[in-house]
Amino acid sequence: MAKAGARSGLLFSGSDWDFRTLSQCYDAIEAVAIEDLHLDVYPVQMEIISSEQMLDAYSSVGMPLMYRHWSFGKHFLYQELLYRKAGRGLAYELVINSNPCIVYLMEENTMALQALVTAHAALGHNHFFKNNYLFRQWTDAASILGYLDFAKNFIASCEERHGLAQVEAILDAAHALMEQGVFRYRRPPKLSSERQDQGARERFEYQERSYNDLWRTLPPSVDAKGGRVDDSAAERKSALNLPEENLLYFLEKNSPALEPWQREILRIVRIVAQYFYPQRQTQVMNEGCATFVHHTLMNTLFDRGMIDEGAMLEILKNHSNVIFQPAFDDPRFSGINPYALGLDLMQDIQRIATEPTAEDRDWFPDIAGSGNWRETLLDAWANHRDESFIRQYLSPALIRKWRFFLLEDAAGESHYKVASIHDERGYRKIRSALADRYDIGANRPDIQVADVDLLGDRHLRLQHKVKDGILLEETGCDATLRHVRRLWGYDVSLEGVDAQTGATLYERSVTQAGG
Repeated sequence: MAKAGARSGLLFSGSDWDFRTLSQCYDAIEAVAIEDLHLDVYPVQMEIISSEQMLDAYSSVGMPLMYRHWSFGKHFLYQELLYRKAGRGLAYELVINSNPCIVYLMEENTMALQALVTAHAALGHNHFFKNNYLFRQWTDAASILGYLDFAKNFIASCEERHGLAQVEAILDAAHALMEQGVFRYRRPPKLSSERQDQGARERFEYQERSYNDLWRTLPPSVDAKGGRVDDSAAERKSALNLPEENLLYFLEKNSPALEPWQREILRIVRIVAQYFYPQRQTQVMNEGCATFVHHTLMNTLFDRGMIDEGAMLEILKNHSNVIFQPAFDDPRFSGINPYALGLDLMQDIQRIATEPTAEDRDWFPDIAGSGNWRETLLDAWANHRDESFIRQYLSPALIRKWRFFLLEDAAGESHYKVASIHDERGYRKIRSALADRYDIGANRPDIQVADVDLLGDRHLRLQHKVKDGILLEETGCDATLRHVRRLWGYDVSLEGVDAQTGATLYERSVTQAGG
């Protein structure tokens, strides 16, 4: 309980807010975050938006600057319908991984809720974006907004020069390949915003000057006797750096059919896809970090008499809504709530460091009883993704709390089999299986460019390494191959091979546009 004498030090009173109160509240929250949790954050730019603007932000994948595409409008109408019919609420805030970190706050929020989401987004998410190794290695927060401004203007200029239909066709095909348009292992170079804009303009202008459509009709190279030069497959693949995991990158650099402006659009789409790649690998950690931070900071401010009881009750109500986990047989169940699991993992580390059991000392000898939960969390937030974090820190106590167990589902069996329960061997298998669920590399189709003879028939051959017998759905596979065919300009085929044995499991091909 806050002491009565401390009420004169309240950050706010009542539900109304103004910009001065928001600024003072942010300063107080930031001071506690740096002093108590030792957070390290980007400068913050907070903007107040309406529900309509929040829906618009949803539709453009949360970015303040984005090029136009019909899919964003479709997403807007879908979200608006759910919101108007009370089928889904809107987020209280939206945060952008940029420098400065941009935080959108809903104007409909009460002051208590503004304080909560400020701690959650402007401090929690902000710290995670700035310090986690995936974001540091794969994204450039200082340049993303400048690059998106260039992308928006470039695509608008393409629509004026080449027509909306032509640009939309390229964007449709590129968006269909975004899942296969990221570097998972090879890191793309980082450039400053100015260098990116200048480099893109110079590259496009050079390609426009030097591009000649006659190059697409050149005959194959011939030797002195008139025979076609036939390089070995190994040399051909080496020259093209095959196999290539980033399909959009390969098409951008090597497609015989694309004009320079079309290549630039592919580059824009793959850079956007790459920007979001770390976020897909850290949802549990990112939301868990932000939820732990707002919960800790709000309780600290309450203990210091800076938030009153009424505001704290409202904060706890909204906090409970965020971390609510429906049971498996609840109609609202849609899987594991990343906010709930993430917060429990963070709080469990805090418990192990301060009040360990004998079991904790066996499983986590390095942190059990050390008291250094802040240092442990800061290190984890900086050096892990969801898969590795769960694999290292999910405890038997948390497995029991969540009532996790492991099921085996064999295709040839009519029933599930309970493979692991709450015992010593079961804990490790459950932890490993849950970690595997958050490993994007293990759960997304592994499709790569396998071979193409640019001096021959130019048939583009893709290969899908099939894991656990899981094949691609035929209709979606064929539709995506047609998009690849549109961007490549020549025949495209996809071969599915068993990842273990190398045996061919299926083949799909598209031999003409739309066919």
